[in-house]
Amino acid sequence: MDAEELREVGAISEWARRVRELRTEEGYQILTNNDLSTLKPGQYLLKDPKPQPAFERNISKETRAYVLDRNGFTCQQCGAVAGEPHPYDESRKTRLHIGHVIDKSQGGSDEASNLRALCSVCNEGAANLTLDRPSLHKLLVQVRRATAADQKGVLEWLKAKFEP
Repeated sequence: MDAEELREVGAISEWARRVRELRTEEGYQILTNNDLSTLKPGQYLLKDPKPQPAFERNISKETRAYVLDRNGFTCQQCGAVAGEPHPYDESRKTRLHIGHVIDKSQGGSDEASNLRALCSVCNEGAANLTLDRPSLHKLLVQVRRATAADQKGVLEWLKAKFEP
């Protein structure tokens, strides 16, 4: 089944999110091109019609709020800010999720130290990957390469973030 068929059959705009819910909350083994190289992007395969036991959701509201606040309500992978237009898809606003640094399927825990804020775009494509945070040197290189207007924007953002 491909994405277009899902869109038609499901008659919902958020069909990709529903597929993720079926995988994680209902326990269905739905494979994508990340799981099976013979599938093209946007194609899905139901491996077994019988659902597997799904992972329990043990992240409390308090832990979720703490992680979002700690991460500045910003995606830790792409830098998108909650509520603002997404940098890779400006037609929709950024929605943040809580993602695991070490996935539960690989033995990770629901402790705050193993959680991070991820936007829906990065969380969907994460597939148990963890990107390193850029070093100070790499950040400075990127800021130096930016236009003067963008550099001033970074300065204003830093002032607003760190000045009382």
